[in-house]
Amino acid sequence: MSDVPYVRRGVERGHRDYGWLDTRHTFSFGGYYDPAHLGFSRLRVINEDTVAPGRGFDAHDHRDMEIITYVREGALEHRDSLGNGSVIAPGEVQRMSAGTGIRHSEFNASEDRSVRFLQIWIEPEAMGIEPAYEQRAFDTEQCRENLVLLLSRGGRSGSLTIHQDVDLYAAELDHAEVIHNADPGRDIWVQIVDGTADVDGVPLVAGDGIGFNGKASEWRLAMRSSERAHILLFDMLASVSARRAR
Repeated sequence: MSDVPYVRRGVERGHRDYGWLDTRHTFSFGGYYDPAHLGFSRLRVINEDTVAPGRGFDAHDHRDMEIITYVREGALEHRDSLGNGSVIAPGEVQRMSAGTGIRHSEFNASEDRSVRFLQIWIEPEAMGIEPAYEQRAFDTEQCRENLVLLLSRGGRSGSLTIHQDVDLYAAELDHAEVIHNADPGRDIWVQIVDGTADVDGVPLVAGDGIGFNGKASEWRLAMRSSERAHILLFDMLASVSARRAR
């Protein structure tokens, strides 16, 4: 364990531009491989995707992964082999448990506006679970100057359910500060989705992420912004084998 945080700068992420898709990978994904950035704790993927109007991902398969879709601009149309069909808009969160296998497609729901979203993969606590899907709208006003719980193991406090000991929070800061109290033995990852923020004294901009390995005692993590910033915070059971490559 190291007390030095792992800072992943957005400008250093893997990047591919396919014309219809502009995608940036915080961790190794698909054709982008970097042994120094294989994931962090339970996190395997944080992709920031911008998809052109009317374009998208044809039906494809997933297994044994918790997949979260978080739209920031535009709208994303989802269809899957469980019979679900929906449009995900800003303020909504979708969780898909791939489990024993699921097939889905994702398309920009607009013919004249791009869609920008984060797709996040988290390793499940067990393999071979039954595939499942869940989507919910959250009151974005509650995120202002406050950490709002979006996902948790067991779906407590009205959050979505995830099959792993991970809490995912969102906060919207505007010349404000929020404090997260972390329990011992928890790994923390903070992703700056939009704007700029200072996290534990480290200045970060949109696309940047910072990870803290589990500490032996309770600790306080301060996040401050001198302008508007949108932040995601992952609070995860510490993982020794799944830590980032050093």
